[in-house]
Amino acid sequence: MNPTPAQPAETITDPDLFRASFPSLAENVHLASCSQGAASYQLSDALAEFQRSMHVHGAPWEIWMDQVEQARRGFAKLIGAEPDEVAVLANATEGAFQAASTRSYAERPRIVTTDMEFPSIAHVWLAQRARGAEVVHVGAKDGQVRTEDYLDAIDERTRLVSVPLVSYRNGLRLPVREVITRAKEQGATTFVDAYQAAGVHRIDVEELGCDFLVAGALKYVLGIPGIAFLYARRGVQDAVAPQLTGWFGRENPFAFDPRSVDHPARASRYETGTPGIPAAYGANAGLDLVNRLDATAVHDHVSGLTQRLQDELLVAGERLWSPTDPASRGPQIALLDDAPGELAAWLAERRIATSPRGTVLRMSFHFYNNESDVDAVVAAIADYRRSGR
Repeated sequence: MNPTPAQPAETITDPDLFRASFPSLAENVHLASCSQGAASYQLSDALAEFQRSMHVHGAPWEIWMDQVEQARRGFAKLIGAEPDEVAVLANATEGAFQAASTRSYAERPRIVTTDMEFPSIAHVWLAQRARGAEVVHVGAKDGQVRTEDYLDAIDERTRLVSVPLVSYRNGLRLPVREVITRAKEQGATTFVDAYQAAGVHRIDVEELGCDFLVAGALKYVLGIPGIAFLYARRGVQDAVAPQLTGWFGRENPFAFDPRSVDHPARASRYETGTPGIPAAYGANAGLDLVNRLDATAVHDHVSGLTQRLQDELLVAGERLWSPTDPASRGPQIALLDDAPGELAAWLAERRIATSPRGTVLRMSFHFYNNESDVDAVVAAIADYRRSGR
C-alpha cells in the first residue's frame, strides 16, 4: 500500500498536504483536470483493492455493491443531497437522457440550452426533436453568455432548461441561480451539468433549487472513467417512465423478476445495468479526498492561480478566451492558438499536461496545483513562441 499523507478524518486546508497525495506531481505539471484529474496514491490503492477482491473472493458481489453504495453516499455528500436522490450511471450523457426522455413535450415543447453546453449533453436535447421538442440555443459572444438572453429564452412553452455550472469550453461560470429561478417561475424542469465544477466548486443542490444535476468522477473528482451520478430532486415527477432501464432500476434488483418492471420513487429508477465496479472503487478514492477539502480554501487557492496565470499570459501578449472577471471564471484558463493541439504536444514533451479543444488550449487548476506550475507553463509557452511555431 502507498503512504497517505493525511489521515482520513482530517479536513484538508493546506494545498501542499493535498499535493503530496499525487506522486506524479513531483516531476510533472498537471493542468488538465478539466479532462482527467491527476492520479493519487489513494486511487492506485483502490484499483489494486478491486483486483484483490477478484483474486481473494472470486465473485464478491456484496463487497462490490458496498462500493457502489459508498460512491452514491459520497457524491450525495459532495453536492448536499440525500443518497436516495442520487442515481449511479455510466456517464453524464446517460444522465441527460434519463432526464430528457422522461419529460413530455406535447404541450410544452421547448428545451432551452446554450452553445456553451458540452456536445454530448446537447446532442441528447437535439435527439428529443423526434418526440416533438423544440430546441432553443442561447448564443455566446466572445466566450460569454448574457444572463438576459438566457432568461428571455425561457417562457411558458418551456419544458426543460439546461445550464452548465461551468462551461467545458473556456471555464465560464454561467448564471445558474438566475436561470433556475426563471425556469421555476415558468414551471420548467431544470438540469445542471456540474462535471466541470464538482470537486473544486462548492455545490449545494438545495440552494441551487435544480431538479436534476449530473457529474462524474473522471475530472476534478479524481477518479476514472466509467461512472457518473445523476441527482434527481426528491418529488420530481416523470411524465414518462424511464424507457432506458435494467435490473438496477428496480425496487429490488435482486428479485430477478423478468415479468415485471417496477420503478422506485427514489433516483435509482434511472439506473440500468451493472455499474462499472472498478470505476466505483476509483470514485470512492476521489470522493474521499475531495469531500475532505475545505471549500473556501479550495476556492481561494484555485482563484489565485487562475488569476496569476491570466495576468502573466496577458502581459506576455497572449490572447485568452476565458472570462477575465474572477466572478465569471471557473478553474480554467483558455488560451487562443492557431494550433492548440501542437502546442499541447510540445508542452507534453516537457512534462506539462494541458487539454486542447477547438481553437483553445485549456489549462485547469485543482487544489494540488501551485505557483510553480504557473511559472512552468508560462515559461514553456514563451519558449514555444520564441521557437517560431
